[in-house]
Amino acid sequence: TPSSLQRIGGIAQFILHTAPPPNRGPRDTRTRHLTCALNKSKILPQRVVYISTSGVYGDCHGASIDETRRLNAQTPRAQRRVDAEQCLRIWSMDNGIALSILRAPGIYAAERLPLERLQKRTPVLIQSEDVYTNHIHADDLARACVAALFHAKPQRAYNICDGDNKKMGDYFDLVADAFGLSRPPRVSRAEAERLIAEPGLSFMRESRQLQNRRMVEELRLILNYPSVEFLLKRLKQA
Repeated sequence: TPSSLQRIGGIAQFILHTAPPPNRGPRDTRTRHLTCALNKSKILPQRVVYISTSGVYGDCHGASIDETRRLNAQTPRAQRRVDAEQCLRIWSMDNGIALSILRAPGIYAAERLPLERLQKRTPVLIQSEDVYTNHIHADDLARACVAALFHAKPQRAYNICDGDNKKMGDYFDLVADAFGLSRPPRVSRAEAERLIAEPGLSFMRESRQLQNRRMVEELRLILNYPSVEFLLKRLKQA
């Protein structure tokens, strides 16, 4: 809320903006409240890093894409992320502030694996109709935030992902095998529309393979977790 942000202005030279948009509405009012609060200070931050989502690209039909891809958000939550990005871009350029936008896909960690979904036997799509998904380990996302604060180019977007693009069903199969669970049943897209509730279904409507060249070359980030398999092997060895 605006009142809770009154004292934030002038405190820090570097700001990491991780707050998600509200759950409804066409705009990210939280980001707008933040910029208004910062504008009330005589001293503005030098750099802002914002964690956005790869959902801003929408459905790319499985294409391999980089950060120059035209934004085409198709869900309300992703559209609010686009609004946040645009709000921050305008504000930062008007005020001479270096802005970095980190577009993160599915975040995973040892405690953030789809075990409950697997135990519920929630279906995934058959191979011929499956979608590509992208992932980043929570620790590597945190490290990317720090790297962006010091190495990112101004007014620049970065795909923060491990680059190990997988079909969604294959990802769930990997986790199921690692934990000795049954692989999820496979259904057609038409069946999925009938059986699976939102928002899980919305992820099955979008397919893209994110490139992370900017992250590697400009942020100089070497991932501690280059793939989901890497984490699963570590967990097995522990």
